[in-house]
Amino acid sequence: MDGTVNIPNKEVSREYVNAISTMNWHGVAESVESSRKLLEALWNMDADAVATGIEKAHEEISILQYNDENSLSCTIQLAFYFAREYYTMIREMPAGKGFADICMIPRKKHSDKQAVVIELKWDKSAVGAIEQIKEKQYGNALKEYQGNLLLVEINYNKMTKKHECVIETMKK
Repeated sequence: MDGTVNIPNKEVSREYVNAISTMNWHGVAESVESSRKLLEALWNMDADAVATGIEKAHEEISILQYNDENSLSCTIQLAFYFAREYYTMIREMPAGKGFADICMIPRKKHSDKQAVVIELKWDKSAVGAIEQIKEKQYGNALKEYQGNLLLVEINYNKMTKKHECVIETMKK
């Protein structure tokens, strides 16, 4: 058990969001809205806004021991909660010559959206992770997907306590 919770389908997810938005759960509703904005920043390739959104999510869930890529992965999964409306999210997806940390595959109903491959780093180079995605051919994990991929690197710097993000597109 890894301590994560998944809502099984879109209908239940929508009802959950509907329920919390009509109750006095303003903090949860704000988190869902922040997640929506984070997804829009990703689609707009606004790397600074994505890094800021992930930092905000990290602050909200500070109960996690934030000391490795797995902790960062949990934060990313929670930060992109809203993305489940559009994507199936898969952690550690076998891809090319390794494993893509997180793949976001558009749902059939949202096939107009770009697929996303996210590589996570802990105290490493942001640019190096994008090169790793290309070198290890992580885009191959999305064999049936055709179109533009968003390649995303997210790094957490222990010294500065900041998240860094680099976003590029790749034609598949």
